[in-house]
Amino acid sequence: MMKQTLTISIQDYLKHIYELTDDGKPASTNALAERLKIKPASVTGMVQKLASAKPALVEYQKHQGVTLTKEGERAALEVIRHHRLLEAWLVQTLGYSWDEVHDEAERLEHVISEDFERRIAAAMGHPLRDPHGEPIPTADLKMPLEDSTPLSAFRPNQTGVVQSVKSADDDLLRYLEALGITPGAQFEVKDYSSYDHNLTMKIGKKTSVLGLNITSKIFVEES
Repeated sequence: MMKQTLTISIQDYLKHIYELTDDGKPASTNALAERLKIKPASVTGMVQKLASAKPALVEYQKHQGVTLTKEGERAALEVIRHHRLLEAWLVQTLGYSWDEVHDEAERLEHVISEDFERRIAAAMGHPLRDPHGEPIPTADLKMPLEDSTPLSAFRPNQTGVVQSVKSADDDLLRYLEALGITPGAQFEVKDYSSYDHNLTMKIGKKTSVLGLNITSKIFVEES
């Protein structure tokens, strides 16, 4: 498959471009540089290389950002599928906690074979989501459609179920787990501050006040 001819660096670029364009808008080279922790000039050089590849993996226009081509998207989804399957496997089989798996999966996602991918998926019963609630791309590299909303959009008296947490910050994940805010948790919004956008939410017997920097990373479904 195409993934076998791509370097780890290129796979990382494609994965991050996919994530940054999740809202349908092109990714800026500055945003990509921040994600990859390298200089914008280096990003521009690589993006131009990916745009001129045969087949092209990205579409790039100066000052307008970068998007993935169909080939680039498939390559990105393959890496994302590996990553999320590995996270699920590390938790389910090896006893890792959800805050420990990201870095391990980052290392392994580039080196597992397609046979290994199929075997761990089958061994786990073909999971649909990773430990953070993120959907796992299908074996034919399609991203399942999601119908979730950021918790930050909820207001008092609304109730819902936590669907996913879009963060690899291990400190944040441990903090949320201590509050009971994990995928599948039911909650009710009790209060909202228009001044600082803090939400007060109740999960079980616990009441927590969360700021916008956290509620924007928690995705939920209304119940």
